Amino acid sequence: MKKFKTIITILVTAILAISCSSDKDDKKSFATENPLAAYYTATGFSTVTNFINAGDYEFGLVFTPTVKGKIKAVTLKLPATNPTVRVTIWDYSAKTVLRSETLNVATADVEVKKEISELALDKDKKYMITMNSNDWYKKNKADLSNVTYPIVAGNITFNEYRWVSGTAQIFPTNVSANYNAGDLSFDFQQTE
Repeated sequence: MKKFKTIITILVTAILAISCSSDKDDKKSFATENPLAAYYTATGFSTVTNFINAGDYEFGLVFTPTVKGKIKAVTLKLPATNPTVRVTIWDYSAKTVLRSETLNVATADVEVKKEISELALDKDKKYMITMNSNDWYKKNKADLSNVTYPIVAGNITFNEYRWVSGTAQIFPTNVSANYNAGDLSFDFQQTE
């Protein structure tokens, strides 16, 4: 009887060890990515003009994750200081606000990163990230020609650049393909 209990104990321990190691193997860890640099490389937007106190706009990029994931942080760089830059993440189809954050750009030409509570994003669903500012970098091709969207940047596909005049938090209605204003982006991590 004693041998039987010992054998059962060994078997149960072995099964639990195998089960636990399988669970650990199933959980994959994915790297965090910020798609903005890849976007600029793919578009060829290398000519930069600084706009400071140039009128208020709500502007940003429409994007689609190619995998299920989450936004972990928002990043922003401006050519001037601004302690209250509003950044909005939108559900593109519903034209509704999913998240609104305020970033403090304390130093011009230095990227600010704000960690946020994670925002889950669905694969193949359109979103938009915008900021409202009167300061920004305008980036375009030297010949001012249009780019052809979509632009693939890692696990993010950029669909278009949008803007609208004013300080209100409203869904941008104008589309431009020959420039991007603002160094606004996000840290994205695939989850499955």
